[in-house]
Amino acid sequence: MINSGIIYDIKKYAIHDGPGIRITVFLKGCPLDCWWCHNPESRQTVPESRKNLRPHKSVPLLSRTTEFVGSKVEAADVMDELRKDVLFYDQSGGGVTFSGGEPMLQPDFLKSMLEICQSEDIHTAVDTSGYVEFDVFERLVPHMDLILYDIKLMDDQLHKKYIGVSNQLILENIQKLNEMDVNIRVRVPLIPGITDTENNLADIIDFLKQETELRDVDVLPFNSMGKSKYERLENDYRLAEMQMQSPEKLNLIKALFQDEGFIVG
Repeated sequence: MINSGIIYDIKKYAIHDGPGIRITVFLKGCPLDCWWCHNPESRQTVPESRKNLRPHKSVPLLSRTTEFVGSKVEAADVMDELRKDVLFYDQSGGGVTFSGGEPMLQPDFLKSMLEICQSEDIHTAVDTSGYVEFDVFERLVPHMDLILYDIKLMDDQLHKKYIGVSNQLILENIQKLNEMDVNIRVRVPLIPGITDTENNLADIIDFLKQETELRDVDVLPFNSMGKSKYERLENDYRLAEMQMQSPEKLNLIKALFQDEGFIVG
C-alpha cells in the first residue's frame, strides 16, 4: 500500500462538494483536458513551479515550500489536518471530499485515506471524472460513502474536442457502478454553448433514464474563477470571453431535469 501522494490544496468549509459542510482534499494529476477547467494547476502529476500563484498560509501541510504547486505528503499527515475540524463537519452532516484533478489517478494513496476515514466514521465523497479503469473503482468503492460523478458531453466527437478523450469509458463505468451498492450523484457542468445545449442535456437525461437508475443530479453553473490562474501560470484560457448562465436559464435547466423525475441539488 502506497501511503504517500501529491496534493495541491486543502479547502476547508466547502459547501459544494457533497452534503453538509466539508473539507476537500485536492489530489494532483488529471487525464482530461477540459477547455473550462478552473484548476489548471491540477493537471500535471508532479509539483510545478508556483510562479505568481499565492503560497499557502492556512494549511501548514502545504506551506513547506512556496516555490511549487503540489506537495508530496503522507496519508497520515493529511488525516491529521482533516481531524482538526472533523467534529464541525460531523455536526453539519458533512465530511471529507477527495477531488482533483482526478483523485483516482493515485488509487493507493486515496485508498489509504479512505480507509482511515472509514475506520473513524468520517463521511467520504470522491469527486471523479470516471475516466479510470473499472478495476480502480472496484478496489475503492467499498470505502466510499458517495461518488460525485461528472457527465459532461454525450456526443463522443464533441467530448474528444472539448475534453481531449472519448467518453466511452466514462459512460461504461457509470453503468457498471449503477449495479453496485454505492451512492452516486451525477454532476453536469453547464458550459454555455457546449454542455448546456438542448441536445446535450436531452441526451444526458435519456442516457440516465435508459441505462441507469440514477436520479440524483447536480447542475453546476459555469464560472470563470480559473481565468486568473491561467494568467499566472502563463497558459491560454480558451473560454476567456465566456459568461455565466443567467439565473433564468439555470432555473430552466433544473426544471428540465426535475420534469423528468430527477432530484436536482
